[in-house]
Amino acid sequence: MSTTAEREPAPQRDHGAKPDRSPKQDRSRATRQRLLEAAVACLAEHGWAGSTVAAVAERAGVSRGAAQHHFPTREDLFTAAVEYVSEERSLALRALFPDGAADRRAVVAALVDLYTGPLFRAALHLWVAASNEEQLRPRVTELEARVGRETHRIAVDLLGADESRPGTRETVQGFLDMARGLGLANLLTDDTARRERVVTQWAALLEHALD
Repeated sequence: MSTTAEREPAPQRDHGAKPDRSPKQDRSRATRQRLLEAAVACLAEHGWAGSTVAAVAERAGVSRGAAQHHFPTREDLFTAAVEYVSEERSLALRALFPDGAADRRAVVAALVDLYTGPLFRAALHLWVAASNEEQLRPRVTELEARVGRETHRIAVDLLGADESRPGTRETVQGFLDMARGLGLANLLTDDTARRERVVTQWAALLEHALD
């Protein structure tokens, strides 16, 4: 006697359809993201000396073997982490101002904020470590150059700066250098009140210089 299952025709496959991403790929991507975010948090809180692959793996809730599968070396992990979070911050910053420089003070404040959070603290620890470790230095130098170029492009776009005008590029870069200095000042003490006054002044200066 034939069963219902035997009488039902086999489902037809759509050979032109793209296969869905497998659960294994999803888990691997999620693990990688947790490791990257944990690495930045660990570096910001404990510095280079206190940030090991094992410490990051524990914080991310994965095994050390899983961490080393994704990032074979400590240098791989922490440079990838700083780059990943920098890219995420860049996307979020652009999303805040889809129409560019409608309010230059808001743009200036948001750009300054890039240098006052855990990402800047983590990057600073990485820079200091790179200044002392030959193996790390070229990777961090290259990373800093890429992140710096992208930050400059974002600033130019959001501020509505015309770099074909003489001095505009240097004006934007000078502002970003100032923002980094505010980030350094904020590492030891809460510099919020002074920073807000400086942001207001720089917004006025840029309004005059870029128009």
